[in-house]
Amino acid sequence: MGTALDIKIKRANKVYHAGEVLSGVVVISSKDSVQHQGVSLTMEGTVNLQLSAKSVGVFEAFYNSVKPIQIINSTIEMVKPGKFPSGKTEIPFEFPLHVKGNKVLYETYHGVFVNIQPQKGKLTPSPVDFTITPETLQNVKERALLPKFLIRGHLNSTNCVITQPLTGELVVESSEAAIRSVELQLVRVETCGCAEGYARDATEIQNIQIADGDVCRGLSVPIYMVFPRLFTCPTLETTNFKVEFEVNIVVLLHPDHLITENFPLKLCRT
Repeated sequence: MGTALDIKIKRANKVYHAGEVLSGVVVISSKDSVQHQGVSLTMEGTVNLQLSAKSVGVFEAFYNSVKPIQIINSTIEMVKPGKFPSGKTEIPFEFPLHVKGNKVLYETYHGVFVNIQPQKGKLTPSPVDFTITPETLQNVKERALLPKFLIRGHLNSTNCVITQPLTGELVVESSEAAIRSVELQLVRVETCGCAEGYARDATEIQNIQIADGDVCRGLSVPIYMVFPRLFTCPTLETTNFKVEFEVNIVVLLHPDHLITENFPLKLCRT
């Protein structure tokens, strides 16, 4: 008869920090007794880097030189060779979470081009006031054709605790053209590189509308965005890769004008 093996972690949310102890049980189930040559358990944590399809052919040297970065590796012997009885056998285990050498135990994260398989930081509030007019916009080819507008606002902080929302407010003081929509766009920027070069890719991971239609002039529009748990992590910067985040305030004007103001964010878990 077949033998089933399962690993159960004691902590329900499976969230651990460096220096803590990962504990659980290995469950072995079989209808008959099973002869075995011993049982060992290995815990490994790595950072895997990969290039987007559009970068392949440009950075082959980089692609070949950057290997998976191992940040933690530990093996324990749980049971010496012998026999498991029929039924269910539970074998407890404990792994201290100690990294290799001077490596850092980064938070588990799955992006498009950076994956981390298993930090706390200090946070200083950094409020930002902004004013958006045709004159403040960048990368505009025909500025004279833009309608006149004045948009003011502020973000309470661009240094953000990842478990708390990004907040602020926006006020349309004036606009010659009618407003169609005001949106918040959260962008993740992943950079992989080495001495031979680097590749940078930006991915929109969330877009929410904070105003629909022609916003009343002088009305305060709240800015409120919760960071998506599965697509964000604390801002990271290492020798071979970076994971950064930005938020764009996007204003759509009639008939077909798109205004974007960009703000780099620093995410932290306190």
